[in-house]
Amino acid sequence: MIGGQAAGSQPPSASASCSSSSSSSPSGPAAGGGARLHRSKRRPDILDMLMPFFWSDPQEAIKNAYSSTNKYILENSKQLGPGGSTAIVVDGKDLWIANIGDSRAVVCERGTANQLTVDHEPHTTNERKRIEKQGGFVSTFPGDVPRVNGQLAVARAFGDQSLKAHLSSEPDVKHIQINSSIEFVILASDGLWKVMKNQEAIDLVKSTKDPQTAAKQLTSEALGRMSKDDISCIVIRFRC
Repeated sequence: MIGGQAAGSQPPSASASCSSSSSSSPSGPAAGGGARLHRSKRRPDILDMLMPFFWSDPQEAIKNAYSSTNKYILENSKQLGPGGSTAIVVDGKDLWIANIGDSRAVVCERGTANQLTVDHEPHTTNERKRIEKQGGFVSTFPGDVPRVNGQLAVARAFGDQSLKAHLSSEPDVKHIQINSSIEFVILASDGLWKVMKNQEAIDLVKSTKDPQTAAKQLTSEALGRMSKDDISCIVIRFRC
């Protein structure tokens, strides 16, 4: 699972028999410091709650995990800041992807980048309509990115009590089948994607078989390109 300032709990997962994964972050684990606090205190309870339901309705179970995470972060807002998250669940040949915010999952399919997630930016038509319907507005000042009420640069996020009336914490959830054409998937925060195109990241990982090495190379490349945002990265390979 990849998060921004504060990622949440992980839904239940089972590794595919032919997959391996590794994460890299210049400042610690793949999620932020707030996520470490949240994960250590709450993850077992959430897993116990979700496991009986995940196998019968994965999409609903994932959405419930995000809802529980958001509730906990709001209740502990002094320790945990706002943030987004992208999560992947692998069950045999089934791959479930969920995200809020601007962390991104990109799969390599026959050597070509295929973005699995949607960047929840405030100025997109659907997000702007939802924000305005909920009483908020999207600012577009010259030289700055669009922001919710002039503050937050994403339309969906965990936490952020002051803007919660205008934000959504419901993830987009997508399901794909893992087949022989899919080699690997990259999960990364926007600190990577702000300085690197999807295909560039795919091309870098293609030549590196070890996922740990690949994740470190992506992070180092983003830092070398003077990325100013937090950088977290996970690489999962599906070919033995």
